[in-house]
Amino acid sequence: MEEPSTRSVRALNVFLLWATLSLPPVSADTFGLNEPRPVGELLCALAVLAVAVASARPHPLTAFGLIAALSLITEPALFSVSYAPSLCVLALLLGLRAPRVLPATLLFLAVVCAGTVKIAFLGTDPAPEVVVLMSTLLFLCLFPWLGGRHWRQSRELAAAGWTRAARLEGEQRIAEERARLRERARIAQDMHDSLGHELSLIALRAGALQVAPDLPAHHRTAAADLRAAAADATERLHRIIGVLREDDEPSPLTPAGESIEQLVARAADSGLPVRWEAAGPPTAVPPGGVAERLLHRVVREALTNAARHAPGAAVTVAATEEDDGTTVTVTNGPAAHRSSDTTTEGSGSGLLGLRAAVTATGGTFRAGPHQDGFRVRAHIPAHPASTAPRLHGTRLTASSAPFVRARRRVAVTIGIVACAGLALIGGAFAWYAYTETHSVLQPTAYAQLRLGDTARQMASALPDHTARDAPAERAPSPPPPGADCRYYRASGELFVSVDHFRLCFDSEGRLVTKDVIPGVGFSGEGVEEYEEFAG
Repeated sequence: MEEPSTRSVRALNVFLLWATLSLPPVSADTFGLNEPRPVGELLCALAVLAVAVASARPHPLTAFGLIAALSLITEPALFSVSYAPSLCVLALLLGLRAPRVLPATLLFLAVVCAGTVKIAFLGTDPAPEVVVLMSTLLFLCLFPWLGGRHWRQSRELAAAGWTRAARLEGEQRIAEERARLRERARIAQDMHDSLGHELSLIALRAGALQVAPDLPAHHRTAAADLRAAAADATERLHRIIGVLREDDEPSPLTPAGESIEQLVARAADSGLPVRWEAAGPPTAVPPGGVAERLLHRVVREALTNAARHAPGAAVTVAATEEDDGTTVTVTNGPAAHRSSDTTTEGSGSGLLGLRAAVTATGGTFRAGPHQDGFRVRAHIPAHPASTAPRLHGTRLTASSAPFVRARRRVAVTIGIVACAGLALIGGAFAWYAYTETHSVLQPTAYAQLRLGDTARQMASALPDHTARDAPAERAPSPPPPGADCRYYRASGELFVSVDHFRLCFDSEGRLVTKDVIPGVGFSGEGVEEYEEFAG
């Protein structure tokens, strides 16, 4: 429900618009720009204009139709000084307030058909009137309507832009929150990888201490308890980190702080039966890059799994350098003795995370049983693909595509209408040039015409067309009563005032008078020069 103040402002705007559009019909009659009309006809026209303006907001199609009908009633060619501003304004409001294109297009076609029919039956000069009708419809109706649609579309695009900005701001906040969660998951993953590896090494050393032959029994029991506690801490850490880890993306990689050779050497010093094998040329992996960090992580995870699930098994770490990257293989044999820890069966999420991380960089990863043991093999390219999350550029482009298509449609429509207007103007000019140049009566032919000759006798000397808009008001004398007067141009020059010939015939088709109407700026003293051609 609108507030009273809003309704009052809207009513005031409607009144001001009606008063403004009423000035042309009132002033046109006052200053003689139109044929004088009765007061009652003018009041009816102002009432129709008031109804059209009042219905322009809820029913813009009806409002434009009323003004178009009023213009067609006044002038068959649609154009009139009184209602041309109203046509333009209401066509603009039609494009601004009517969302659909088809009803407006059908209304324009109806106006064209109605105007053409009226010109055909009631018009005095059909060809120029049709040109005026089409020009009026083009420049006073179609162009303002397209301007209104462009204005409406601009407002909708602005509103959609603000909505989209608010949505992007919300997405940015969500992305920031997600980034914080990922950072927490990354820290948790680092804790799992580094602390889990260290706890595995502690458990390995405690196991070696437990089986030492010269260790007292109570110390052996303490070593067994230490080993079990380290294994239990590793498993708990693994379960806690598994809750924080995201399943859909690999965890970010961080610098390991040591090379693969140093990692293997430290594991060997801790009692793990592991040996290092390197083959090929110097490493093709840039130091300190993503590839090196990922190789370190693969080897560390594989060594941790070997220490947990195959205690006492011999482990071999082999690295093969190739032109396009490095292939690392970690192979362990069967367990030398059965572990006393019952919690060493893992969920396999560590290997799944490794697979996701390696394949995200464009590498390959395989892990599975090998002979009596287990093998992990990973190929890391020397220049891995970026593992950073991709921006949503594609999605944003797709969301803005409707706006781009809408702008393109408006541009194409305006271009089509502009081309149609140019074609119409060009056609009108061509028709004007044709009719004017084919209505020229040569001075020699005019001089040979004799009073009393019939139109049939003169047919060979007269042009095909008569002059349009002849200056009959400048004729030296009024035409004879009841005579049929024809006007011809004395020259084919365009866009300048030229002399005209007037030939008047009686009811029997005989020439009764022949006169020369001088052009603007001529005194008429040279009329005799047309007669001298007769000699």
